[in-house]
Amino acid sequence: MLVIDRDAQASGASVRNFGFITVTGQERGAAWSRARRTCAIWEEVARQAGIAILQRGLWMTARRPEAVAVLESFLATEMGEGCRLLSPADARALNPELVHGQIKAVLASSVDLRVESREAIPKIAAWLAERWGVKFLRQTTVLAIDAPRIETSRGMVHAGAVVVCPGDDTSTLYPKHIARYAVTRCKLQMLRLEDPGFRLPGAVMSDLGLVRYAGYSALPEAAPLRGRLQAEQGEHLKHGIHLIVVQSADGSLIVGDSHHYAATPDCFQDERIDKLILEEFTAATGRSPPAVRERWIGTYASAPERTMFIDAPAPGVRIAMITSGTGASTGFAIGEQVVAELFGGSAA
Repeated sequence: MLVIDRDAQASGASVRNFGFITVTGQERGAAWSRARRTCAIWEEVARQAGIAILQRGLWMTARRPEAVAVLESFLATEMGEGCRLLSPADARALNPELVHGQIKAVLASSVDLRVESREAIPKIAAWLAERWGVKFLRQTTVLAIDAPRIETSRGMVHAGAVVVCPGDDTSTLYPKHIARYAVTRCKLQMLRLEDPGFRLPGAVMSDLGLVRYAGYSALPEAAPLRGRLQAEQGEHLKHGIHLIVVQSADGSLIVGDSHHYAATPDCFQDERIDKLILEEFTAATGRSPPAVRERWIGTYASAPERTMFIDAPAPGVRIAMITSGTGASTGFAIGEQVVAELFGGSAA
């Protein structure tokens, strides 16, 4: 097996994300099922590749009665498996650092996990090379595909099957096929904060996430919450802001994020948006944010009404594109599906 990569190392969405393998809140149906399968594969790969699982679970805080109603409705679905709703008193007993007077309830999930992306992705590549003999041809661009011939910037390669994973590149390979899905790009802002002096119980989210993650937002109970958020935090919604906080091995916090869409997003980080993200951090945790250590911008492919697609532009060729921010959470399962299509059999 050969992996052709235009870069010397992973530098895109694969390493700029939270490393949060999110099951809870994924879109009901196929996306949620893919997330469950991907999470199980992450457990297996992490063990074999020596990747530390730094956090387990989700701590979804609710500050408004409308948010509590969404969580109660969510728990009544099959997606609530592995989750429980904590009263403020019960949540405070488990984690007094994060439960303040505005918290009405906490959804505690045990089915999610978190790795350090910037460390995990290189370890996966090393494991694939050492354990499975996968070869990597880096700093190489694929110019054209006429299977089994692949023309690259370093010469011709032959392959029995080809999987094109373009990330958010919509114009280099098979642009007409990708255009059918109305793909654009999403730009997001993220920060790393210093160690707050305590450990999180899992990834932390808040009310804003309940109108963004489709597993919650598609529930009827989300409509009243969306209306109230529009009135109280309209600027946050305008910039696609919701809160995720995860913790690294050194105690530092990765915090985000915002969402802006364009075919070619600008490359500038807006301090006003970072301030809105940190406002939500304070509202959800009851704490002032620690000092900012790092800031960065990420981009990923996005398309209306779909989280991913697999296209077959030619015999023996597949395009696999994740058109949402769910790559870390669903990618392994999508990979199984692609392999099953190309080589027969069914995904595990």
